[in-house]
Amino acid sequence: MENKATMTNSTFQTTMEDTTYNGWENYETWNVALWIGNDEGLYNLARRSYSYQDFVRSNFEEGATTLDGVKWDDVNLNLVELDEMMEEL
Repeated sequence: MENKATMTNSTFQTTMEDTTYNGWENYETWNVALWIGNDEGLYNLARRSYSYQDFVRSNFEEGATTLDGVKWDDVNLNLVELDEMMEEL
């Protein structure tokens, strides 16, 4: 009886570099979007807001943070992405 080795091919990419955070531009943007999308109270407040900046101005004091420590008005936030997310709520 002959023993034959089976070779498998790998299909993962080793050269593709993902520079996003779960599809968002950065951690800060992902984090606030996650909180808005997963907290019923924040979600409802966001739905009544015209933009992300309106949402923040209406609901948080300057420097307030998510429970993960990300400022709701962090300078690293991608406001365009957050506005697009809020339009879909």
